[in-house]
Amino acid sequence: MKIKAYLLAMMAIIKKDAKIFIRYPANAIFRIVEPIIWITPVYFLSKAFQIKGENIGFSQYAGTTDYMAFLVIGSIAGGFVSSVLWGMGFSLKNEMDAGVIESNWLTPIPLWIQLIGRSIFSLIITTINALTVAFIIWIMFGFNIGKGVLPAVATLIPMLIALYGLGFGIASLVLITNNANNIIDITSFSLTMLSGESFPVTVLPRAIMAISLSLPLTYGYDAIRGILLDTNTLLPLKTEILILTGFMIFGVLVGYSILKKVEKHCRTIGNIGFH
Repeated sequence: MKIKAYLLAMMAIIKKDAKIFIRYPANAIFRIVEPIIWITPVYFLSKAFQIKGENIGFSQYAGTTDYMAFLVIGSIAGGFVSSVLWGMGFSLKNEMDAGVIESNWLTPIPLWIQLIGRSIFSLIITTINALTVAFIIWIMFGFNIGKGVLPAVATLIPMLIALYGLGFGIASLVLITNNANNIIDITSFSLTMLSGESFPVTVLPRAIMAISLSLPLTYGYDAIRGILLDTNTLLPLKTEILILTGFMIFGVLVGYSILKKVEKHCRTIGNIGFH
């Protein structure tokens, strides 16, 4: 019965978020336009370094001359990363601003179920947005990917599940600090940059590259590109997928544990009413 109640609660949250999203059509349009605006100057910059239509220097690091495909794949994966973080962490801030966080906590639905429900709609919109943006960029600039789309999606799934653990941790920090914007901005930007969303991490200085290689997310980007573009992967694909699987289990367990402790702490000291 609990599972049924949890599913109904998540469906209700998704329906609520969908209604809010539909009320702001300009925001939906901007989510499609913004990535194109950011990628356009990068496209022309990459052309400036091409020799006979190919980025030969780039291929020495990445194993492919198609920088646009490299960038688009990283941007799409990065979009899902941001979607989980913002969908879970910032939703608490929205509830604080709306003044409903206390009443939501009084429901018999656990906080982690509420957070997952809020992230699902964000993932749905991100998927639609990513496909639309990728199609428009393909029309405008052109890029090529291999035929391993399904294996790439299968690799993306454990990475996203693992990010739920990080999302639980972000939500915990939001509850303690009441500052969602800075926390999520810093975390999302640092993770995507250090994990090589837009470039091969092998170009980084050794000290920073050591940090990048310690992040499981790095191997997620690397494995997806290796499958779709046949790029030079940091480790064998099977090893990288194994790292992501371990990250998925460890990340969710640790993130959930932190969230439960913070939730208990907030209930004990009664600081939810201060938000």
